[in-house]
Amino acid sequence: MGRPRIKDVAEYAGVSAKTVSNVLNDYEHVSERTRTAVREAIDALGYRVNIAGRQLRRGRTGVIALAVPELDIAYFAELAKHVMAEAERRGRTTLLLETGGRREQELAAVQGFDAQFTDGVILSPLALRPRDLQDRDTRLPLVLLGECNLPGSADHVAIDNVAAAREATAHLLARGRRRVAVVGGDLHGGLNTGRLRTVGYEQALAEAGLAVSEELVLPVPAFRWADGAAAARVLMRLPQRPDALLCLNDHLALGAVRALHEDGWSVPRDMDVVGFDDIEATRYSIPTITTVAPDKPGIARRAVELLLDRIEAGGDGGPAADETAGHRLIVRESSGGRVRPPVA
Repeated sequence: MGRPRIKDVAEYAGVSAKTVSNVLNDYEHVSERTRTAVREAIDALGYRVNIAGRQLRRGRTGVIALAVPELDIAYFAELAKHVMAEAERRGRTTLLLETGGRREQELAAVQGFDAQFTDGVILSPLALRPRDLQDRDTRLPLVLLGECNLPGSADHVAIDNVAAAREATAHLLARGRRRVAVVGGDLHGGLNTGRLRTVGYEQALAEAGLAVSEELVLPVPAFRWADGAAAARVLMRLPQRPDALLCLNDHLALGAVRALHEDGWSVPRDMDVVGFDDIEATRYSIPTITTVAPDKPGIARRAVELLLDRIEAGGDGGPAADETAGHRLIVRESSGGRVRPPVA
């Protein structure tokens, strides 16, 4: 027997196909007796709603796209898992794409990749500029994630990066550290990850009555393990070495800890290290890494909600929302936290 159809359910229950459709759509004007009969028929036949067919009849595919810069950066992989789970819970399939942080690929995402196979796009951009979205086709719903906020152009969800970096720096200062270096920092850039988190660092220093030392704010080519290791070695060769590293993602922090270990420095005895993102590896490293933990499930949930609201509204859902997700500082061994077994 092939896959059961609505017609088969109707015959089994002794009702019309229209009545079965009304039950599936949870219409009010169906008697409880009829509703029960239809549900028993559905269970008996193993009928499953054809979500794709339903979406196509409404002019939709049931597919949303998630475009992130790099899938081998653990934060994006973990965030993607949460977005896909939330979309599945809402009856949608997620198409996962990697942009490489390249402007042309991010523009392609904004334009739906020149194909009508998605109902909307969630994009974590690195290279887009405000003017890139000025004339976009708003019939394709778009939600932006992360630090590259383009005000008023699309719904946006991110943590408060300035506050998060300020809290992380204040933690290091409260530990008695006075030469806190920023790995991945940016003193003069625009509203990117490095600049926003450096602003939070600057604020914490100012609140403690400390001046910013430019030699301690070290940009990096990329936010990867090797870049963290190289930066740590540069900083440790300064005439006045730092006594703490604020690394602007966990890959940088893990790379820095490895380089410090290889060069004979102890974390946290000689040097505190703090990261960002709370990727899984930070809970299993030696030492475990203190990190700023964004609410990844919350970011994913709100991004999908905003996107589906736009899709249901046909792209016209009022002014763009700019929403702040939660975060918390998790103190672990790399800045004096107690040894705890990793949480499964």
